[in-house]
Amino acid sequence: MITENLGFLIHVFTIIFVVVNPISGVVTFISLTSKMKNEEKNEIAKKSVILACVIALFFAIAGNIILNLFNISVDSLRVAGGILLFSIAFDMMHAKVSKGRITEEEISHSQEREDIWIFPISLPLLTGPGTISTVIVLMGGTEAIVQKIIILVSIILTFIICYYIFQFSRGIHKLIGYNGMLVFTRLMGLLLAALAVDLTVKGIIDIYRLTI
Repeated sequence: MITENLGFLIHVFTIIFVVVNPISGVVTFISLTSKMKNEEKNEIAKKSVILACVIALFFAIAGNIILNLFNISVDSLRVAGGILLFSIAFDMMHAKVSKGRITEEEISHSQEREDIWIFPISLPLLTGPGTISTVIVLMGGTEAIVQKIIILVSIILTFIICYYIFQFSRGIHKLIGYNGMLVFTRLMGLLLAALAVDLTVKGIIDIYRLTI
């Protein structure tokens, strides 16, 4: 039982971490906070990560209620979320800033604002449509209370790591370099594309089974 839950934790954490993808967000975070002192940057990192985590937890807990309210099945969300994630992954594999997360225009317009920790860092850089749909699908795909708790723990763990990545973002960028960030982004894009295909196929198969 412990081994099974540990395996589920690793599986779910990997999915959420790949979708949130904080490493790829480092370049954007640095560009948005380039004129700030370290103390200001760290405060932005803390507030943005906390808000993003709260949003992700909210949709994980209330996601099924929202789906039922609009009469949307989890499988339909799997298909839609899979397509969305694949479009994000496609941009990542080409080392582009995904339009599903944040655009270059939004970055340039945000640099002089004081609420950048809300938009665009928390939304949509960390908790965009891909993250929201993923946590809803994960929670809707299990009835076991223990597994639901594991999903919530995985979300919290992911954003704790996000905080430290953003806190040490300038050092990470110097260590890995711009080319290293591009390589990592492409690798994460490949993993995200595989996840997107898996979600879409599973959703299509489940919908097909319900119609026959």
